[in-house]
Amino acid sequence: MNFRTSFVPAACLCFLFTVASLVQAADWPQWRGPKRDAKSTETGLLKSWPEDGPPLAWKVDHVGGGFSSVSIADGKIFTLGDLEEQNYIMALSEKDGELLWKTDIGAAGGHGGYPGPRSTPTVDGGQVFAINQHGDIVCLNAATGELQWSKNLSNDFGGKMMSGWKYSESPLVDGDQVICTPGGDQGTLVALNRKTGSVIWQTKEWTDQAGYSSVIIATIHGVRQYIQLTGTSVAGIDPKTGQVLWNAARPGKTAVITTPVIKDDVVFVTSAYGVGCNGFKITRDGDAWSTEEVYANLEIANHHGGVVLLGDHVFGSSGGTFRCLELKTGELVYKDRSVGKGATVFADGCFYLRSEAGPVALIAADAGELKEISRFDQPDRSDSRAWAHPVIANGKLYLRDQGVLLCYDVKAK
Repeated sequence: MNFRTSFVPAACLCFLFTVASLVQAADWPQWRGPKRDAKSTETGLLKSWPEDGPPLAWKVDHVGGGFSSVSIADGKIFTLGDLEEQNYIMALSEKDGELLWKTDIGAAGGHGGYPGPRSTPTVDGGQVFAINQHGDIVCLNAATGELQWSKNLSNDFGGKMMSGWKYSESPLVDGDQVICTPGGDQGTLVALNRKTGSVIWQTKEWTDQAGYSSVIIATIHGVRQYIQLTGTSVAGIDPKTGQVLWNAARPGKTAVITTPVIKDDVVFVTSAYGVGCNGFKITRDGDAWSTEEVYANLEIANHHGGVVLLGDHVFGSSGGTFRCLELKTGELVYKDRSVGKGATVFADGCFYLRSEAGPVALIAADAGELKEISRFDQPDRSDSRAWAHPVIANGKLYLRDQGVLLCYDVKAK
């Protein structure tokens, strides 16, 4: 594989290195935000929008084909896109969307009906990590786009997926290691050295094929662990050794995608294709762990737009409805219609629901009933479904639709 990096003029790089030294608390440096929970810590955002949406700060049309969302850190926006015959990871200026660099990391294409990348890059400590649709996992210098190492989940770690929709996971960076899910007989999860890409451990006792979900970090009964969902089970993994702490059978169908959410000792998972949602109670007695399925129902069957945990309730889309469910019991609190099936994030007391058909809604975070405040139709719609999750960072709302990236100003004046 030939890797190529394209650079911007030196004057732009000077600006790039200047802003890289700034700390921005409201950055969104990875999949579903700083804590991988689809929640922004920002306040002072608009409480309603005009009919045509919040003010458009800027728009670019050069991010390429695909369904990847964006990560934002240190004044730069990172994403993946297919351009001509190759797949690129690229960095844009947060100020105006100007291309700062792009690096070729593999072939374009992938699944015939839905080509392009799905993963969201992870930015940490001056490095950016990403997985393209073919399972190429790469580490690059975040300032210059220079490739530092590359591996392939199938060729190097025996990776195998539950179905043919191509790799969609966004890698997790945890200290000195990078966690991802090749799946297959060599081990479902693998931890890589962030400096070299060499294997630290692989879960040989857990060999599920990979689904499409991304790993999260949780602390359950005082023990820090990685949680991942596959098409067969959900498990908790020791970060230092790769040992399986607990594993609960949870069969999925076709494609299991949604990132789990966790509170205390309850792990909530959901997927579509007639499967629904499950709540698992995790118990620990010394070194012995056990799981109990508390509920299994169809109240939330989230396809891939994600769910958000607020307090004791889980919110998200299920089919064409937006729903609220009680975490501990699995009981449905409400279901109602908004802009349709889509992806959900939370910020400053509101949900931002981005429909796969294009419209975007602002919904009050109310556990009693659905209260839609505003909505607008996304302009410059492609012919593809709008599957890239919305992102809120530093007072801006980002919507990616294939090659177009729209940046809206949602900071209250």
